[in-house]
Formats: sequence, structure tokens, C-alpha cells
Amino acid sequence: MLEALIAARNFNRGCDTLEYISSALVDLELHQLESADGLDVNKFERDTLARIGMPEEIAMRHRTPHFGTCSPAATMPRYYSYMWSEVLDSDASRRSRETGDVFDPAVAKKPTDNVLSTGGSRDPAELYVAFRGRLPSADALLKKRGLVDEAA
Repeated sequence: MLEALIAARNFNRGCDTLEYISSALVDLELHQLESADGLDVNKFERDTLARIGMPEEIAMRHRTPHFGTCSPAATMPRYYSYMWSEVLDSDASRRSRETGDVFDPAVAKKPTDNVLSTGGSRDPAELYVAFRGRLPSADALLKKRGLVDEAA
């Protein structure tokens, strides 16, 4: 029974992830346009989804007008940044588990010393490497979502 419950927690995660990633990719494409004047949103979405090979059976999580990225104040792709934040969160939290002791004070202090207290003083990639020992990877997110075997 426990194995069935554990297996069920990741039910449909691949489809959910694909819905979200397709929105993120359309959002990125939208932000690469030099101008949105005369933009046919439906055609733009169809063309972008066809180009990335999105299965027709799976719809985007939200349609482009729901992004909030179409306003003049939107300077960065939000859907992409949400997904990237989830990558960083998964990768960073895995670090604690990799050390073997999630309550180790030295491990707990690293994010504060190398990310939170540094603000914009150094390049974000440099700060993350100082904290994690390497650049972020999507592997932890894929494992968290059950899309990659935990042992991999």
C-alpha cells in the first residue's frame, strides 16, 4: 500500500511539467520579440508550440494573455523565472541531504554566507558556485518530480 501511495504522488507529473515548460518557452519567445504590434497571439502560440514539438494532446498550463507578460511593465519572462526558481530551490535543498546531516550548522550557514547576505555584490553564478560547489542543475527537480530515478 505504501509503495502505491509513493508511486501515486508523481502521477501525471510529466504532463504537468510539459504544460509548464511549454508556457515557459512561449514566454521566452514572447520576450524575444522586438515589438508586439499586430501580434496574433493564437498564431504565435501555435507556431511556437509546433516549433518546439509540443504534443497537440497536451495544452499549455496557461494561455499567453494570462501570463501578465503582455503589459509594458513586464520586463522579464515570468513563467521561465518561476521554473528556474524551482530548479534553484530543488538543487539547493538537495545539498543539505547530500551532506548526510540536514541539521549541520556549517551546511545551514553556507546559503546565508554565500547567497543571502551577499546581495548583488558579485555575479549570481559565482555566488551559487561558492554555496553549492557547482552551477545549478535541473537534475534535482527532475528527481523531485519523479521524472528521473532517485538513484540516478
